[in-house]
Amino acid sequence: MKNIAESTIIGIILLGLCSCNSVKTTELKDSNPVTSQTEAQGKNLIKIGGSSSTVTVLKLLAKGYESQNKTVKIEFISNSQSEGAIAALNNDIIDIAGSSKQLKPEEDNGKIQYQEVAQDLLLVATHSSVKGVNNLSTKQLKAIYKGDITNWRELGGADAKIVVLDRPEDESAKKLLRKYYLGEDKTTTKAVILNKEGELIETLQSTPNSIGAFSLAYSIINKLPINHLNLNNIAPKPQNFTSGKYQMVRHIGILWNKTPSAATQGFIDFIFSKEGEKLLQNNGFVPTK
Repeated sequence: MKNIAESTIIGIILLGLCSCNSVKTTELKDSNPVTSQTEAQGKNLIKIGGSSSTVTVLKLLAKGYESQNKTVKIEFISNSQSEGAIAALNNDIIDIAGSSKQLKPEEDNGKIQYQEVAQDLLLVATHSSVKGVNNLSTKQLKAIYKGDITNWRELGGADAKIVVLDRPEDESAKKLLRKYYLGEDKTTTKAVILNKEGELIETLQSTPNSIGAFSLAYSIINKLPINHLNLNNIAPKPQNFTSGKYQMVRHIGILWNKTPSAATQGFIDFIFSKEGEKLLQNNGFVPTK
């Protein structure tokens, strides 16, 4: 059964190669032509896959590394869950996997290794149309997601129906919301469930009166015109995390083969260098010491 499950995951990864999201720094439409083109240009190719929650930090680091290493090309070949990226790494489909969870014993074939890169704060945000609501208590946030509070007027805002944007229960963002604020109460059936974080971010920006949770760093890097909410009067800022006041963070790490290519090793060294650390800090992440 394990072999069947792994084969299924790998099949999904392969099917996703032609439908991945566009990437500002790199783009892969078909693996073989891109590889050939890269080789023709004399560049070393590094293939990266990861969960949607890890793509922002990896794109940021890739852009920084490519800017000073013109002989390297970094391709993002799929956006899947962490499990799918790890399976792809184990089967030599990619060189680096981004993951928002630790490596499980059953995923470790003895040839790969994991190291945490950074913490990514999750913020609760609203569409720019929401006025007069800048802070939510745990009780209020639970009531919104449960469906007990359905209008912004109940929280001091305008008379407008609240649109709850949510993620599947097995995604890191929803797990963290439950851990720190929501508890085990069932989410309202009227919530709009979005499978990928990018989909939630796009929907929140285009949907008046909506609310959702996602990466603080993504919002900072892309200068999103949205409202960041304080929770229990604590702002979602890196300094509040390092002081212990704000705890809702996602741990992002990478996995790679223990005997990587020279190009891959060079990128890994950059990720954990002082320069990589500074790049992360300047864009809202908290580098792992």
